[in-house]
Amino acid sequence: MNTLLVIAKEPRPGRVKTRLTPPFTPVEAAALAEAALADTLAVVAAAPARRRVLVLDGAPGPWLPPGFDVVPQCAGGLDARLADAFAGCTGPALLIGMDTPQVTPGLLDVDFRDCDAYFGPAEDGGFWALGLARPEPALLRGVPMSTPVTGAVQRERLLAAGLRVRDLPPLRDVDTAADARTVAALAPDGRFAARLAACAPAADRRRVSR
Repeated sequence: MNTLLVIAKEPRPGRVKTRLTPPFTPVEAAALAEAALADTLAVVAAAPARRRVLVLDGAPGPWLPPGFDVVPQCAGGLDARLADAFAGCTGPALLIGMDTPQVTPGLLDVDFRDCDAYFGPAEDGGFWALGLARPEPALLRGVPMSTPVTGAVQRERLLAAGLRVRDLPPLRDVDTAADARTVAALAPDGRFAARLAACAPAADRRRVSR
């Protein structure tokens, strides 16, 4: 693998994981986002790659491990920002987000020798990973993002371009409190699970007091 890309937002209260509020406060939601991002970056750091890039909306913080190039996200919709992330790559690249802290290094160890693209579907209809042997930004521009058919449209775009697509296992994004509990159970030893365990009792007390 030449390049592993992570696209992420700086985990600041009120800017990330807003669908976790309620039951969590904006500060707790940001702490959960930071833990998910830290877990994701640790996995990427452990996976084989010549280059690791964080494509960031915001500023890096202490959660960023060494060994990453940090580049800013461009302006525009998510499709434009994903396309721009691939535009900065000169060889095979795999991009993931910060919403699947249960990801493992093995899932990111992809081989393009007999395929042109990797596609990782998300359970909500989107996708958690996209890999391209030859990064082509036009493959992403215009794909409707954050809809129940985003993944299907993106995968069809790859096939329509004549690419040989290999599917990765589906993963669940962390968007809601139910997602958070399910994902934490899949990776119980991670930072995300620990942070959820610390935040959940306060969230439960607030829910009962209403």
